[in-house]
Amino acid sequence: MQRRTFIAGSSTALGGALATSLLDQAPAQAASLLAPAAQPSGFGPVGPDFPKVCGDYANQNHSPLTQITRGNVRRLGGAWHQTLEPDSTGRSQQSTVVAEAGVLYVQSAQQNVFAVDGRTGRIRWKTNVGTEQINMRGVALDGKRVFTISGDNHVYALDKATGEVVWKTLLLTEDAGGDDNDGCDPENGQCGGSVGSLAGAVVHWDGLIYVGMQGSTAGARGRAYALDAKTGKLRWTFWSAPGPGEFGHDTWEGDSWKTGGAVPWIHPAIDPALGLVYWTFGNPYPRTNGETRGGDNLFANCIVALDAKSGKRQWHFQSVHHDIWDYDNVMAPVLADVKVKGRKRKVVVYGSKVGKYFILDRRNGDPIQGLTERSVPQDPRQKTAKTQPEPEGESFLPQKPRFDNATRPVPFYPVGGVFDTFWDRATIIFPGAGGGADWGHVSFNPHTGWIYVGYGLINSAYSNTLEGRVNTARPYGEYFGGGIAAVDPRDNSVVWSIEKDWSLAHGNGILTTGGRVMFQGGPDGVLQAMDDETAEVLWEFQCGAGVHTSPIAYEVDGEQYLAVFAGGNSLPYPDIPKGSELWAFKIGGKVKQAAAPTPPSKRNQIRTTPVDAATADNTVTIGRIWDAAAKKPGGEENLVAQNAMSPQVMTVPRGTTVTFVNPADNKTAHGAVAFFDYEFDSGTLMPGDTFTHTFDTTGEFFYNDPVYPQNTGKIVVV
Repeated sequence: MQRRTFIAGSSTALGGALATSLLDQAPAQAASLLAPAAQPSGFGPVGPDFPKVCGDYANQNHSPLTQITRGNVRRLGGAWHQTLEPDSTGRSQQSTVVAEAGVLYVQSAQQNVFAVDGRTGRIRWKTNVGTEQINMRGVALDGKRVFTISGDNHVYALDKATGEVVWKTLLLTEDAGGDDNDGCDPENGQCGGSVGSLAGAVVHWDGLIYVGMQGSTAGARGRAYALDAKTGKLRWTFWSAPGPGEFGHDTWEGDSWKTGGAVPWIHPAIDPALGLVYWTFGNPYPRTNGETRGGDNLFANCIVALDAKSGKRQWHFQSVHHDIWDYDNVMAPVLADVKVKGRKRKVVVYGSKVGKYFILDRRNGDPIQGLTERSVPQDPRQKTAKTQPEPEGESFLPQKPRFDNATRPVPFYPVGGVFDTFWDRATIIFPGAGGGADWGHVSFNPHTGWIYVGYGLINSAYSNTLEGRVNTARPYGEYFGGGIAAVDPRDNSVVWSIEKDWSLAHGNGILTTGGRVMFQGGPDGVLQAMDDETAEVLWEFQCGAGVHTSPIAYEVDGEQYLAVFAGGNSLPYPDIPKGSELWAFKIGGKVKQAAAPTPPSKRNQIRTTPVDAATADNTVTIGRIWDAAAKKPGGEENLVAQNAMSPQVMTVPRGTTVTFVNPADNKTAHGAVAFFDYEFDSGTLMPGDTFTHTFDTTGEFFYNDPVYPQNTGKIVVV
């Protein structure tokens, strides 16, 4: 079932807006739509070609091609299909295809770059760039070269015609600093911590290529690079955790800037007319423990406008001060010209893991609709910021867990909403660390003037990283969901928000087209075509692996094609079907869809090997971690782990009576309570107490400890 929510009117509190939720009805047609918004020609040519990830320099993810329409999209079929990595099926694929002059260019996580004939699917060339596998999210092109990153932190230029290496440049080299340089390498500025790895699609503009990196969860110091496209020579570096003497350095306590994170792991946008590159930077490190890094922590959680030629900061906007929630808001920012109150405004759309976009003037970073620094809950131990910025407008997501959708919290956890605090007790907060809207590429459609975005409905259980705690765990047994939304940047209002079957925030990009059709794929491998006004599903096609890239449109000899690379992902569903399936479609295509793979589980499954009941003597020992080698509970009580049930997963025949025991040598109370079906409830068990339950119904029963609720197990009755 799909839940469709209609939100109308000016800025309102989310609770009131969502009160108008209706089930199983199509979204209302917009009463009136403005004429297509004319966009600057300098954003780059998108038409027969789709020459860049997200199409143009503005990341609008829109194709003006019109042959595939609402009226004929049901006749869309496979033009051809190519499995790019037939001998390696276990890797996720996140590389969005680009197309130029009838040739498709795409990377695989196996470190191969491909040029593929856009009409036939024939591989023209294949070049390997290493063996250290990482996520690859897309190449850049210029007149003669294809630019790619590699897992060993090189940037490559390949000959566009042959795939031969033209040059390669090593970035992110190891720290070699000493005391004379404040612990920093004088050559590259690395100051200890993780080196990180290159990340994001490469972008080319006017003789430069722009390359980002990742690693904030391990303490890398963030930086963004520009290289000379002809030679590979490094032209400039922007450090997003500023060092001594740099603007923003005083927003980091002590030496925390050295391992500050704030990495740019998704590609930027460029405004050629203004000469600015717009890059978004991620969360600080440690990501959920703010006690060691007092201050606002610039440029973490920021969009920064840099001079495209020199890398000098022109302006910045921070969406979260002193982030402790992993609300990094890293995305491919979208540039657009829109009319606001009758005046044309040059805007950049930025955000939003919490479901609310910042619509900023791209010349100076000023909010278009206004902004309030609102007071938020405080915890002095976390050195929390007193206020957080809130833009005028509406959220396309709830701002705390609800009981009528996938955000229903697992029992016994403390529960909070956006910017609620936490310390040592794992606390369920929504939106969680995985969004809201995470990094799936959004689309700006000039025909409607709307921004289209996929989102996730996924809670996180936050705690700091002390004493072995997991900092942003997704509670075992919780449900995963998501949907899509349309947002009008002219007043930051939500046109509609539609709950669907899957979380659609992790690479599930949306393409809109001049034929008034939009396309998006899901974790189950299904690619959908939808009406761009109502989101009515018009066509579906099974690609054989999860779709966590953006579809693209291109043209060969006057015929329009659609292409997508389906390869799966590991977030938020670990069991997303994987592969390396490159598909092209056209009207009247004859290639049939793939067999449907096993879809991901809609609950966060415990994936440890089940133990049969006889091995465990029909007993679950609470507060202990199972010793798989000895086939018995461990000898020490554990109060912070998620797997302190021994065994964590137990398979029992129907009719079996299971004993739950809190061992006498534990020091605290424990328990075991089933959710959300309430099959059994032990109450509170003091050390030495037991509880028994007979399982007469087949199925799987998640349960957790009401005293230490992150400790979760499952009984599978067969």
